[in-house]
Amino acid sequence: MTRKAPYLDKFYPEVYKSLTEVSKKLNMLYPDVDLPKSLIELVAVRVSQINGCGTCLSIHVPAARKAGVPDNKLDALPAWRMVAEFTEQEKAALELAETLTLLPRDRDNSRAALPACEIFAEEQVAALEWSIIMINAFNRVSIASGHPLLSR
Repeated sequence: MTRKAPYLDKFYPEVYKSLTEVSKKLNMLYPDVDLPKSLIELVAVRVSQINGCGTCLSIHVPAARKAGVPDNKLDALPAWRMVAEFTEQEKAALELAETLTLLPRDRDNSRAALPACEIFAEEQVAALEWSIIMINAFNRVSIASGHPLLSR
């Protein structure tokens, strides 16, 4: 008999609900600190690509399009460093997302936000870091649970 991983969101729904409540609070905060939904979704897509979370990609790629991220940026996202179309803000947010997701062992990760601090205000960096932490958490829940792709 093949066993499958439990859906964590179904097994302990109150814990998952708490996670979604944090996400809702952050979504209300982004406009207050002048972070566009398109940037938040772009970061969510990149983190989900790095983590290999098909479920989250099936949610956030369409959300990024809906938020106004052009297809050419989504197509080139894994190679964003080599593509001129990404803005300085997008590059700083993507660099922060990759650093916080990968947590390289060869650098002082407590200083990961410093390059983003050159582009964004402190409250924007804090909000971006929370968004990165949350998408990483959702990626891990979906991967651990073996969630399927969201069908549209």
